[in-house]
Amino acid sequence: MAINVGDRIPEATLMKMTDKGPAPVKTGEFFKGRKVVVFALPGAFTPTCSNQHLPGFIKSSGDIKGKGVDEIVCLSVNDAFVMDAWGKQQGAGGDVTMLGDGNGDFTKALGLDFDGSGFGMGTRSLRYSMLVDDGVVKSLNKEPNPGEAKVSGAETMLQQLS
Repeated sequence: MAINVGDRIPEATLMKMTDKGPAPVKTGEFFKGRKVVVFALPGAFTPTCSNQHLPGFIKSSGDIKGKGVDEIVCLSVNDAFVMDAWGKQQGAGGDVTMLGDGNGDFTKALGLDFDGSGFGMGTRSLRYSMLVDDGVVKSLNKEPNPGEAKVSGAETMLQQLS
């Protein structure tokens, strides 16, 4: 069953690249007492993700954070090495935090996974964005068309934060 507005974020461990290598990020600790925008996508370096979704959030990061958001997270079922390389290639810098859900555990716990094995991709994340406030989902925007980043894009999130 998919997570809904009003639900608490499940406990899971994501991975973030640091100067010392990949480091665990415990969701319970990460979301506690903070307002975080999370947007997830099927895969790093894929066309819609690289041309629309991530660039939109990078471009709008100042406006989003100006609305009281503590952090913006890009999440994908990729490892921390891939997410780090993609973030550098896209210029995410300190604007968007790149987190990997390499085994898809968090994505599956959210109920927002899909089987991409027909495309050689295995289990992947649906395209979505959500606002999480102190570990509780306040808005959830699931993209109906995986080849677009409109419903789940930065502009939608900005409108919801106004």
